[in-house]
Amino acid sequence: MPISVIIPALNAALSLPTAIASVACADEIIVVDGGSSDGSAQTAAAAGARVISAARGRGTQLAAGARAARNDWRLFLHADTQLAPGWAPLVRDFSKAGADRAATFRFALDDASWQARALEQTVDWRTRWLGLPYGDQGLLIHRDLYEALGGFRPVPIMEDIDIVRRIGRARLIQLDHRAVTSAIRWRRRGWLRQSLQNQFCLALYFAGVTPERIRQIYES
Repeated sequence: MPISVIIPALNAALSLPTAIASVACADEIIVVDGGSSDGSAQTAAAAGARVISAARGRGTQLAAGARAARNDWRLFLHADTQLAPGWAPLVRDFSKAGADRAATFRFALDDASWQARALEQTVDWRTRWLGLPYGDQGLLIHRDLYEALGGFRPVPIMEDIDIVRRIGRARLIQLDHRAVTSAIRWRRRGWLRQSLQNQFCLALYFAGVTPERIRQIYES
């Protein structure tokens, strides 16, 4: 099945080769660089991806990648996330059911600790019961549905929650396949601190705080 994989990147040279390799069977891989200073664009090109540039901001970069994509089916993936082997048949089967639904993958971390397993279970609950997956679970969506929703908005953070809310829980399916994300943020900052910060930013978003202000808080 022709599919375009779109990966936004900002100083992600260390993780990009693994992310790109995990989706190497895709018809097209686009890395949207947001002004990296670590050679991310060159690394992505060497790994076989098509590289384009966009203004910094994940929502802006994802939207630019969608505009550049050649194929009807798009898979949006973070630069520090890799799909476990065997994802292609599941995606192909999902696409045969029609273009009126979108899909995400099951959240997983590349860490063997109990904290990682607990966080994975929490995310699984949030995805299944609240319909709120994050971008590190990937997003598989057809061009028609994507454009009908208005696509990714040019916001610096929370672009993933913004679009899945427009998709709606009834049209969002979690595929039983892992999207494995680097746990380096949690290991660096602490499992509890990073998790609480993520939930705090989500609460601010639902309280109506602007994405620009949320990014300032997240990066402070």
